[in-house]
Amino acid sequence: MNNKFTQFIAPVLKTVDDGDFFRKPMSWLYFLMAIINLLIPLFILYKGIDSGVFSGGAKWVFGFILIWLFLAAACWVGFQIWWDRKDKVTTTSGEGDEFVSTPVFTHFLKTFGEWFGSFYAISGFGIALIGSIFLSGGSIPGLDMIGGGWLNIIINPLLGYLIIVLFRFVAEQARALVQIANNTKK
Repeated sequence: MNNKFTQFIAPVLKTVDDGDFFRKPMSWLYFLMAIINLLIPLFILYKGIDSGVFSGGAKWVFGFILIWLFLAAACWVGFQIWWDRKDKVTTTSGEGDEFVSTPVFTHFLKTFGEWFGSFYAISGFGIALIGSIFLSGGSIPGLDMIGGGWLNIIINPLLGYLIIVLFRFVAEQARALVQIANNTKK
């Protein structure tokens, strides 16, 4: 029976089966993440001004500005990562592929790892460096999780690199299984 009553949902199901249901919204999410990365430095600057950091001593003001520059650089790199990947996520699977959601998710996992690892490496290095030089090696209020100290100047970029490698490895393992399954079908 082929009528409007029984085939009402058919166009939606075709979109799900073809993968557009997963790829297009994920592209929009990437776009949103790119914009958020542009807004984070402005938000941090606003919160710094609101908390009165500029009424503190000169070393705190100078330290805040330098740390903010590292955070802004990390967010700029993050913006570029999400912006570049937003178009590439739409090509993760092709028409006729049996598995269409897993490649999209693995692409997101890989991109998230690239963003998080880069952000951690850049901001962690900057916070540790500025904290060690200008702020007497003490921890910076609100940024204790990344930490200051001379050792963290080396450790934070290494951890950022390992985050990228780990996320990429997991994503590639899942992607390899999907490609094997799709190629076996053909």
